[in-house]
Formats: sequence, C-alpha cells, structure tokens
Amino acid sequence: MESGTLVIDDAYRILTEYQNKTTPRKAKGVGDVFVKWALSRLGDAHRVHQIALTETGPDQYAEFPDAALEVSFDRPDRKFAAVSHAHPDKPPIWQATDCKWLDWWPTLNRCGVRVEFLCGVDVRAFYAKKFPKRKVPALP
Repeated sequence: MESGTLVIDDAYRILTEYQNKTTPRKAKGVGDVFVKWALSRLGDAHRVHQIALTETGPDQYAEFPDAALEVSFDRPDRKFAAVSHAHPDKPPIWQATDCKWLDWWPTLNRCGVRVEFLCGVDVRAFYAKKFPKRKVPALP
C-alpha cells in the first residue's frame, strides 16, 4: 500500500468480491483497511491499474491462462488469474489463506502467472485440514 500498484479488472469484479468479505467503512481489519485504500485510489493510474477482461460466460474469461485448469478452478477466483495473465507485467497474485491455490499455482506458474503465498505455513495447515487424504502441495 505504501509503494505498490494494485491490478484489478475494469468492471470492478475483484473489488466487489473483496467487499463481500470486508467492511471498508469501519476499516478495523487488515482486509477492511486494504479495500478502503483501494477504493480511495481508483482514480490514480500510478497506484491502480485496470485491465479489461473478456467475459465468455459466467465467471469465464478469454484471458484465463489455461483452459484445462479453468475447469477445476473456483469460479469466483478465475478473475484474479485472468487479470494477472492479461497484464503486460504479469503481476503476482498474493494469496493469504485460500488453500486451493496450492493446487493451482504450478500450472499458473508455467503460464507466467506467479502466486505468492503470504502465510505459507498457515495455508499448508488449512490444506491439510480441508483435504486430509491428499498430500499437501509444496509452496512455490
């Protein structure tokens, strides 16, 4: 937030999703503060880049990096991979707690989309609990 650039889609799908889980007006939690920051900088092209996505169906995007992976990808999460892939700099996706991204990051990485796990130990523990019969994937 101090010096980086946020990359979102031009129809605000990403910001809308963030607002489903946060309360930016109260700005009490980390997510709330982040969304409030993002909303307040929408007009600043140096801090927020907006990328056009081509929606080919509900939660389906022409810019999604891998058609085979898209089938197993959570529908609401597809926009994040599509935006990163469509941006000329291929900015990383920062993932905090959604453990399913552990399954997806290798294919995304081969397509030029990096996933950076902010809480690697925690996300691996969440995966082990959610999918107890599966081997916990490695971090990038």
